[in-house]
Amino acid sequence: MSYGSGVFESTQVWLEIDEPSRTAAWQSSRALGDAASQWNGYLNRLCVQAVQGWLQEDYGAPAAVVPNAAALPSFWELVNGTAIALAGRRLILIPSEAIDADELRVPQEWVDIPNWLGDYYLAVQVNEDEGWVRLNGFATHRQLKQQGHYDWRDRTYSLADSELIADFGVLWVSQQLAPQEATRATVPNLAALPIAQAENLIERLSHPSLINPRLAIPFATWGALVGHGGWRQRLAERRQGLPEQRSLLQWLRSDLSDWAQQAGWGQVAFQPSAAGARGDQLGADAGGIALSRRLEIAEQPYELLITPADTAGRVWRFTLRSLVTGGSIPAGFVLRLLTEDLQPFEGNEDRAEAAIDSLFIEVALEPDEGIVWEVEPAPEGYDREILNLAGLP
Repeated sequence: MSYGSGVFESTQVWLEIDEPSRTAAWQSSRALGDAASQWNGYLNRLCVQAVQGWLQEDYGAPAAVVPNAAALPSFWELVNGTAIALAGRRLILIPSEAIDADELRVPQEWVDIPNWLGDYYLAVQVNEDEGWVRLNGFATHRQLKQQGHYDWRDRTYSLADSELIADFGVLWVSQQLAPQEATRATVPNLAALPIAQAENLIERLSHPSLINPRLAIPFATWGALVGHGGWRQRLAERRQGLPEQRSLLQWLRSDLSDWAQQAGWGQVAFQPSAAGARGDQLGADAGGIALSRRLEIAEQPYELLITPADTAGRVWRFTLRSLVTGGSIPAGFVLRLLTEDLQPFEGNEDRAEAAIDSLFIEVALEPDEGIVWEVEPAPEGYDREILNLAGLP
């Protein structure tokens, strides 16, 4: 990958895409559900490969896709665009292959779903035939909401090129001189969906004959569905024809799913005393294996451990501990479990009132029940996921 004129030399930014990068992007996108999603994923991956590297080079700060790289296919299966975190701000990259691109056209999801919206939206023209990417300008979320044209037919907000900020030096200056600038408009929260309704929608919208599921139901319902990370992932995977990806039993009894490995889950030897267990029986019940995921919270490493706490595989212990030698969980940290539709239940959280060795919660799950974990403060790259006991009779 090579980069064209930088932000300080020109208001236009041109970035070259070499042939190996194009080949790799296409191969990575082939797993998406249909031809339209594959092409969408391909354009977005080219966009990210070029722009992410340029941001890091010209701004001298890490530019990370959010929530994480493993989640990208579940976005690109359903909608155009990618979010990148840069210096405390959230940038939404919107690629277009239109030759005569004269506007920024942003899918409504990136503007009106509270946990999707960004600070700045970048219009990115991608010419994959000639191997280049051009940044045409950017706008804030506030601009899109207050000045953008909303088109109900394809559920997009648009701004003409003339309304965009063309000089990316302005973005740099605003980050340095006005980091507290109000870039976002207020958007209302979306009403939560009951589990039964979400399951019915996922079943309906995952049918391969439905080319554009994002337009098949009212936006408020669609936004509530895909705004939930676990439901977004499940819908995307169903459309890709993938089997269940998040069964705790399958992860322990056989290989981790592809998604689990990409998301950072692994199998580790389990020591009962290391996870706050109440007795040695847990080690025997678990067969010496735990599920582990490394987390980074406030630039410090932690580990989330999941172990079966009974021989039947219905009771599970979730444990949060520090990976720093002699480290502890700081006061104010919270480990929380929620139902699939994000509802609390009795005994669903453990809170550190003072520094403590670990936090842990035990929960009994039914075969058809899902569970969602949360940590406060939120780990870097956190995306909600629904864990279950698929495969248990």
